[in-house]
Amino acid sequence: MKEKKVYVCTECDHQVPKWMGQCPSCKKWNTLVEETYEANKLVEIKNSRAEFLSDKSEPVLFKDMEMPKYIRSSTGIGELDRVLGGGIVNGSVILIAGEPGIGKSTLLMQITSSLKSKALYVSGEESKGQLKIRGERLEIDGTNSYFLTETNIDSVLNYADKLSPEIMIIDSIQTMFDPACASIPGSINQVKECAVKLIATAKSKGISVILVGHINKEGAIAGPKILEHMVDAVLYFEGERIQSYRIIRAIKNRFGSTNEIGVFEMSDMGLLEVPNPSEMLLSGRPTGVSGSCAVCVMEGTRPLITEVQALVTPTVFPAPRRTSNGVDYNRLCLLLAVLEKRLGLKFSQNDIYVNVVSGLRLDEPSIDLAVALALISSIKDIPIPQNVIAMGEIGLAGECRAINNVSKKINESYRLGFDTVAIPHKSVEQNMKIPKGVNVIPIQGVYDALSLFIKE
Repeated sequence: MKEKKVYVCTECDHQVPKWMGQCPSCKKWNTLVEETYEANKLVEIKNSRAEFLSDKSEPVLFKDMEMPKYIRSSTGIGELDRVLGGGIVNGSVILIAGEPGIGKSTLLMQITSSLKSKALYVSGEESKGQLKIRGERLEIDGTNSYFLTETNIDSVLNYADKLSPEIMIIDSIQTMFDPACASIPGSINQVKECAVKLIATAKSKGISVILVGHINKEGAIAGPKILEHMVDAVLYFEGERIQSYRIIRAIKNRFGSTNEIGVFEMSDMGLLEVPNPSEMLLSGRPTGVSGSCAVCVMEGTRPLITEVQALVTPTVFPAPRRTSNGVDYNRLCLLLAVLEKRLGLKFSQNDIYVNVVSGLRLDEPSIDLAVALALISSIKDIPIPQNVIAMGEIGLAGECRAINNVSKKINESYRLGFDTVAIPHKSVEQNMKIPKGVNVIPIQGVYDALSLFIKE
């Protein structure tokens, strides 16, 4: 049986007959991978895709269109519902991705236990005995849950027709294969074809589908990039395996916000919700140590307080080291240049390490002031008072620019014992509601921060 070899781009799905360093369509480098097709099955693949894409719908006027009534189902896990925007929308397809061993399968098995509706858990990686062992350890109540160990997508869909579950979990999409496709499981074409059939089933029968995706060595979801465009929501499971805390972040969500996060703690009994992550992030904060400053950021509608740490030490190398964990590296370099230019501090003669505790990543510009204070505190070896929290964006001229959600951040800071809050002077409003006992200090620039908190 004659085979046909083509090279498929993982970013744009463009096909070429021979390997190239750069994709001629999307111009990305090193994205072409080899795929093998059986010549007589190419027609079957095209026919199956055409059957899915053929929709006998007719154009209608905008005023005649009806508002859809999406019904959400709670997963029984509050932190996950928060990330999804209130629960799983019936008929939606969700993709959950994360590093190996981060806890994806554990979370999904806990979902099957907390759901009140019928669920079908399909595992292509574990046997029924292994699933039973994990379920016993997690004390899973599988009254309404069916478990299936299968990798053939057609068999999976047949069982779904018989059971008619409300939620179907596929662990993982990379292990599924379509018999009509000649490629090996996990290849670009197999992942795409299996995803097309699952999405068609979800939309036509109203079954909510949760897909588990693998992560490649670059940190992206394995398989074609089009997979992320096809699904309704993409969730990333973040955190270090050596640490106990995990974060679920929505990268894409058609039915909710992409700013919310869910915080969990990994334990012997599975993933436990952390309803108050600010207290968790500040639980091990040292006292009387230089290079530490608290900051409050907004993750969706939730104010989150964490600790930024900096270590500035003389270097023994011709080129000093710059290491950033949880803070954008380019942003750190910018802040170092501003502090050296405006305050005359010699950071260029030191190795610099900046870290956000518990593996949290902060992308909000309002962390600039806290990072700057931690760096100044470390280079001068003078601790910042424990009751001080700082937030503000720093410009290239050293000015402190206004930030958003100031009232929410101040209230959260006061709740956790911070009675001195440093914010940009333009964020101080006349009618701003400040809790009694909170001292708000307006900051115009980095020199104000240096003179107010770093007193020699």
